[in-house]
Amino acid sequence: MIGLNLSGADLSGGTFQESWFSDARLVGAKLIDVDFYRSHAEGADFSGADLTRASLVRANLDDAVFRGAVLDGADLVKASLYEVDASTASLRGTRLMGASLIDVDFRGADLSQAIVRQNTFKVTVDETTQFTDMSGTLFGPVLLISQGGEREIKGNELQQWLRARGADVEVLETRSDRG
Repeated sequence: MIGLNLSGADLSGGTFQESWFSDARLVGAKLIDVDFYRSHAEGADFSGADLTRASLVRANLDDAVFRGAVLDGADLVKASLYEVDASTASLRGTRLMGASLIDVDFRGADLSQAIVRQNTFKVTVDETTQFTDMSGTLFGPVLLISQGGEREIKGNELQQWLRARGADVEVLETRSDRG
């Protein structure tokens, strides 16, 4: 499937374990309940796709685009998301446990009820990013974009900021946070 244009396709319920979707176009595709276990989708475009309850366990999603996609109830345990655009995506109830989220754009995204466990969470958010009932543990820092500019939030400040937005998340210290 490398580089193929599957935009608008309905692949719901498909089993694509250990498959290659690198640089594929899946814009607006229906991928409900698909299984992408250990698959490669580097650079794939999932803009506006419906990945409700998709299994993306251990998937490599580096450089992928999930702009406006629905990942509600998806399983991204130990997935790799480096330089991913997930702006305005819905990740309600998504399991992000042990996933690496580095340089992920979550501006305008909905992470309500998402579960995190010891996640690297070096992401960009804004005041419209939702965290209601998000739970678990993560490592920061987070880059907050607001009308006043941008600033990095980490450690206890990040934990308090998330809790003020309805999350029950513990921010873990890294060695660099300890000084």
